[in-house]
Amino acid sequence: MEAEINFFNEDVNIELPEEDKVKNWLLRVAEEEGQQTGALNFIFCSDPYLLDINKRYLQHFYYTDVITFQYHESGNPIEGDCFISADTVKTNAEAYQISFERELYRVMVHGLLHLLGYNDKSDSEFDLMKEKENYYLNR
Repeated sequence: MEAEINFFNEDVNIELPEEDKVKNWLLRVAEEEGQQTGALNFIFCSDPYLLDINKRYLQHFYYTDVITFQYHESGNPIEGDCFISADTVKTNAEAYQISFERELYRVMVHGLLHLLGYNDKSDSEFDLMKEKENYYLNR
């Protein structure tokens, strides 16, 4: 199966500069983690849109920046959807005093890391996830 990374907009309009570079970067992340990719979809949306998904499918009643859904349990090749709230990305970028683009890439790699099997529930998992995000953001 050939790797396929797609970007979609639901109720927002996000245009990635140098989309092919972003796709290649995400593929390199998966490859460096020892995984192959099949179909990966990054869907950009608003806070209300993502909150609805969070409530409907996860029974979580709070805002978040990213939600991932893996297509199947056998993780190689990895395939899935990453829903990303552009609203929360913007809010976080302002709070951290970084560019929207930098925060968007952090959230994208965070979603990919979830699809690769990483979690962030415990303190140690959270720390490892943050370490991985920073590593890949600088590659």
